[in-house]
Amino acid sequence: MAGRFDPLNRTAVRGGRTDVPPGRGGTAGAGAVQRRWTPDGPVDLGLTLGPLRRGPADPTFRTTPDGSVWRATRTPDGPATLRVSRTGTGTGTEIDAEAWGAGAAWLLDHLPALLGADDDPAVFVPRHRLVHASHRRRPGLRLTRTGLVLESLIPTVLEQKVTADEAYRAWRRLVRQYGEPAPGPHGLNLHVMPDPRTWAMIPSWDWHRAGVDAKRSDTIVRAVRVANRLEEAAAMDLPEAARRLEAVPGIGPWTSAETLQRSNGHPDAVTTGDLHLPGIIGYALADDRDADDAAMLELLAPYAGQRHRAARLVLLAGRTPPRRTPRMYRSDIGRL
Repeated sequence: MAGRFDPLNRTAVRGGRTDVPPGRGGTAGAGAVQRRWTPDGPVDLGLTLGPLRRGPADPTFRTTPDGSVWRATRTPDGPATLRVSRTGTGTGTEIDAEAWGAGAAWLLDHLPALLGADDDPAVFVPRHRLVHASHRRRPGLRLTRTGLVLESLIPTVLEQKVTADEAYRAWRRLVRQYGEPAPGPHGLNLHVMPDPRTWAMIPSWDWHRAGVDAKRSDTIVRAVRVANRLEEAAAMDLPEAARRLEAVPGIGPWTSAETLQRSNGHPDAVTTGDLHLPGIIGYALADDRDADDAAMLELLAPYAGQRHRAARLVLLAGRTPPRRTPRMYRSDIGRL
């Protein structure tokens, strides 16, 4: 429904908008473990799971014409593939899920959290006209909680200081080259990201071919060497979880916030240190395209405890300042 009102531009995509075709899902696949879950309110699969998608060709994420969302991931129990689809509308919504692989039971156990059961959108009170309109048009927006830190941390590190297209390209190449084919149906060509040991063993020349500089690759290697400690952050409160992640050199407030928004689903994990976000928030809420982090946080202060949700609703509205400088230069160190 959101598409009838707001443009699907890069800002809306960054806000986590992924359009899922209408449909009732497919039939049960061979060897799948199944679960049906009834949420306590509307759930928009595209808006809820959209932040987990890293570009239109993410090898770990797919949407299909039957209205299903597919996700390949590495759980504490091993690799797994999840398919979710929705039946019914409004308060009559039901979620059908199937999972394959060693981590199938883990994924189905965590299905409610993944689809926002731990989130309480009812506590959110819009304070700006644009935020109110965006909120009203998206009753099915829930904040996902994957419970998995590393799968969000690594692609976030890849996004440091480069364009989204460069980061997506690196993620695709490394997951396809060093990951493994996802369990379950193979027609979608899904892949599970590498395990921590494999990430640590990637040679420098393959990082280079993927367009990843030494600073980012070194940060990823340092992170995967303490993977178990970082995964513990998924059960921590926001300040403690951020401190745990930022103890790793190369991980700062921007990276920790972008990670914990997905792994912990915290509604107040607002992103600071971003090149574009303050200007977008400032322009949308106060017609101030030159806003910095301090100005952005001041504008979001009325949403204390829900600042991440407010920022997402602004991004989903798709209102951006007119461009006055060229796009960020796209480099490809892999060609050097």
